[in-house]
Amino acid sequence: MSLSLRFSLSTPLIKRARQLSLALLAGVALGACSPAPDNNTEANEPVSDPASIPTTDEVSRETAAESVEVSEQPITILALGDSLTEGLGVDPDDNYPAQLESQLKKMGYPNITVVNSGLSGETSTGLVNRLDWVLQTKPDITILTIGANDAMRGIEVATIENNIRTAIKRLQADGSEVILGGMQIYDNLGSDYVESFAAIYPRIAEDTGVTLIPFFLEGVGGDAALNQADAIHPTKEGYKIIVNENILPVLTPELESMVASEGN
Repeated sequence: MSLSLRFSLSTPLIKRARQLSLALLAGVALGACSPAPDNNTEANEPVSDPASIPTTDEVSRETAAESVEVSEQPITILALGDSLTEGLGVDPDDNYPAQLESQLKKMGYPNITVVNSGLSGETSTGLVNRLDWVLQTKPDITILTIGANDAMRGIEVATIENNIRTAIKRLQADGSEVILGGMQIYDNLGSDYVESFAAIYPRIAEDTGVTLIPFFLEGVGGDAALNQADAIHPTKEGYKIIVNENILPVLTPELESMVASEGN
């Protein structure tokens, strides 16, 4: 509801207002003839040139720049996994390792490198067999996402779990912090298999002490708008959500802790 208020002035009120105006003008004239008080009030301060006053956008940009604490420490992140890591079906700049590196540089890590070691069709057994090769990158942190292809082939859950544990142990022995990406699969393999498969990731994380991303494809898996025509591999926008919503909330504390320990 809007309210409209109207005011009307009678003739006596107008006359009274004119008398007050004349009285005020007279007071101002007398004040101008009197010596100005010598005090250091804000009224005596010079008025700034409006052109020199920063705009709201300029202040916002300066504040944002000041809020980003830059770390010059070189850091290597190994993105290790299958086609979900490789970025099958998207441009090289649109897969998650590329988007992650770009975002981290904006966050104040100019010397960070994210190595894409995803291999389409990779199984947990194949990944274990190429660990010696990928560890030549000397990763400070490894984001390990593996197991989906094993499940699609119906490989025994115990075998998958054993391979993931072997990979983590090898990575940790080489000095890399490990972040494990949890995976889930469709129900077409039977509820027992599906539940057993999903349960290995939190169990491994608890036993090995690695950081867990509960479900790597959270918010993306099963959404046709965020996946390619195969309904398996994310689009550019799907990977963007994976990076910002699933990886960074888990990875950022690890990076901050690593930088802090190096500074001490």
